[in-house]
Amino acid sequence: MPRQVHLFDRPSRFVAGTVGQPGDRTFYLQASDDSGRTVSVALEKTQVQVLADRMNELLDEVAGRVSTVIPPDADVDDLEPLAAPVDEEFRVAAMGLAWDGSTEAVVVEAVAATDEPIDEEAILSDSDEGPDALRVTITPIAARAFIARARRVVAAGRPPCPLCSLPLDPAGHVCPRQNGYRR
Repeated sequence: MPRQVHLFDRPSRFVAGTVGQPGDRTFYLQASDDSGRTVSVALEKTQVQVLADRMNELLDEVAGRVSTVIPPDADVDDLEPLAAPVDEEFRVAAMGLAWDGSTEAVVVEAVAATDEPIDEEAILSDSDEGPDALRVTITPIAARAFIARARRVVAAGRPPCPLCSLPLDPAGHVCPRQNGYRR
């Protein structure tokens, strides 16, 4: 079966979001365009954090090298929940991130998990072979807004224990720093 690549060139919306309660959330990347097409892919919390961090590093590096005006950061202007229904196209196994100098845009690609190891050459390539992918091209301003929202979504989880930094559960927390003693 040929590779299915969901392409979004400067989508009307590209966000990270969650479904579920803290401690039992599923994280998604969701892209929507003006025609009403929406694609959602599931990923791990750490993948969202790493994507936001690497995108920020990429924009900082590009700002120092090119004449393009890239804002240092942006406010979270999109506080809306994910567009419903959230239908998972696939679970993300690997991601690619690049700067397209000809269009002065950030390219993000999320690649589906497969039974075989993912060939790094398949990420950000236009070949017909390989795993399904979501490829999104966004402006630097949209990238900064994505970073701000992604960091907010990641931080909205359970608060950390002041002693061990593990997440506190609503039902209680067995802290390894207190040898399991629970108050």
